[in-house]
Amino acid sequence: MKILIFIFALIFTSPVWSMDKISLILDWFINPDHGPILIAQENGYFAEQSLEVEIVPPADPSVPPKIVAAGEADLAISYQPQLHLQVAENLPVIRVGTLVATPLNCLLVLEDGPIKSIADLAGRKIGFSVAGVEEAVLAALLRPHGLEIQDVELVNVNWSLSPSLMSKQVDAVIGAYRNFELNQMKLENILGKCFYVEEEGLPPYDELIYIANPNTMDKVKIRRFIKAVEKGVQYIVNHPEESWQIFASTSPELNDALNRLAWFDTLPRFALRPAALDIGRYQDMDRFFLDSGLISKPNPIDRLAIDITEE
Repeated sequence: MKILIFIFALIFTSPVWSMDKISLILDWFINPDHGPILIAQENGYFAEQSLEVEIVPPADPSVPPKIVAAGEADLAISYQPQLHLQVAENLPVIRVGTLVATPLNCLLVLEDGPIKSIADLAGRKIGFSVAGVEEAVLAALLRPHGLEIQDVELVNVNWSLSPSLMSKQVDAVIGAYRNFELNQMKLENILGKCFYVEEEGLPPYDELIYIANPNTMDKVKIRRFIKAVEKGVQYIVNHPEESWQIFASTSPELNDALNRLAWFDTLPRFALRPAALDIGRYQDMDRFFLDSGLISKPNPIDRLAIDITEE
């Protein structure tokens, strides 16, 4: 009898004993885009799902999908547009949930600069960071205005998007985030203007997604992870100011004016149902890449994305 009492005491007083570990590679350094993940961690929602989540910012933002594909992490944050190219290249990754459910990308110019419409970009310099995807997006934005890629000068500014625009090294940048670079410029007393990609010919898409390796993923653990981040989103929506305070308290460098502005601009863009899959959205984006010549044949939808809640 004493042995049974000891076993029950051990079970109910040692929650870590039953925790399952799961590793998550972020797409970039921690920022407000990752709000639901940080809130799920800080509010104990992962623990409620018996999960111990290791959150790792990448040293190189291009490697998270490769890390997942190699089986060295359970999950990664990535981007729907890049997913289509990766699957076409037979990289074993698949979307299992959505973090940010709207585009953040925009074509950014100076509000008081010479670019009043996209047609004004003829002969101008456009900065970018990611080759391939951003060029296809830019081409789609230019085409309705009678321009082609060869009508502009592309400049690789690495990840220095808003600084290169503010210093007038370029006339516009593609790949700027409307919740970050716009606010970064505002704090420098320089106003920017965004041309929103989904209003300029690009199909709507999920900006940030959770990806896993379809050959090795543990669906049960991932379902529990998605439930926890969904609860994180609900808390953020219900308690925007309180959730900001929790987020900002996790690290001193997060508690600044830029992150606060970005937090409240990002809030309405989080996926309220992160597991839910809009198949048409993935078909439309795949067709866009096919028409752009970046993929040679359509990707099967069941290779691109799944609803992790379905058996």
